[in-house]
Amino acid sequence: MLQHLPQPGVAYPHRGRDYFIAGFTFFCVGVSLVIDGSASMEVQNLLGIIAWVFLLGLLVGENKEVRMQVIIAVAFATAGEHFASIYMEGYTYRFENVPHYVPPGHGMVYLTAVALARSGFFQMYARKIAIFVFVTGGLWSLWGISGIPEQGDQVGAFLFVIFVLCVLKGRSPLVYLGAFFICTWLEIIGTAAGTWRWASIEPVFDWSQGNPPSGVAAWYCLVDAVAIGFAPIFLRKLQKFNLWYKSTIMNRI
Repeated sequence: MLQHLPQPGVAYPHRGRDYFIAGFTFFCVGVSLVIDGSASMEVQNLLGIIAWVFLLGLLVGENKEVRMQVIIAVAFATAGEHFASIYMEGYTYRFENVPHYVPPGHGMVYLTAVALARSGFFQMYARKIAIFVFVTGGLWSLWGISGIPEQGDQVGAFLFVIFVLCVLKGRSPLVYLGAFFICTWLEIIGTAAGTWRWASIEPVFDWSQGNPPSGVAAWYCLVDAVAIGFAPIFLRKLQKFNLWYKSTIMNRI
């Protein structure tokens, strides 16, 4: 079932940049979410400015395809945040808004998943990482529906099944595995700090929902899949527009 993952025993190259992106994002996510757990609106807005600066800095050195993927991920995830949080109230931020650091934060999270996926470590140990994630996430999901915790997590168990299918059948399994680590990290810290809270009952199907749901990484896999799938299309459209602009508009000037 894991034959589509990179083969073990191959000397995959290590790039310091990939590990820096991942480490820097993990650190920034932890610090910013803890700060926002008790910060004022002004501080929250300042975190947004800083996050945009950091995201733009991390994109320096990336190719145009990755940059386009990040742009799409930010746009799609931001729309999803407003729908799922503001409209559906599946989870709620402290000020009942979508903080300004969330859009660039999604960009950093996506870029981290990509950096982890292409890192030598993830490629060398892809199968062991997948097994670790399946076992860890599976136990977490079973705990959520066992009846032991006060707040059940039927949503998390369902989402974890979707996540496993994404890894086994999706076109970018290592990106999804990378997303599991950074997303689990930010969800645990964000909910523990009180930066946001997931509703105990999911608003559409009335299923129990953990805080956070165990399989929440599946939502981020959706963002990743959209970014990866649509980036080539948008790049081709931009290339055609650029050729049209040069041949039609510039020739008339």
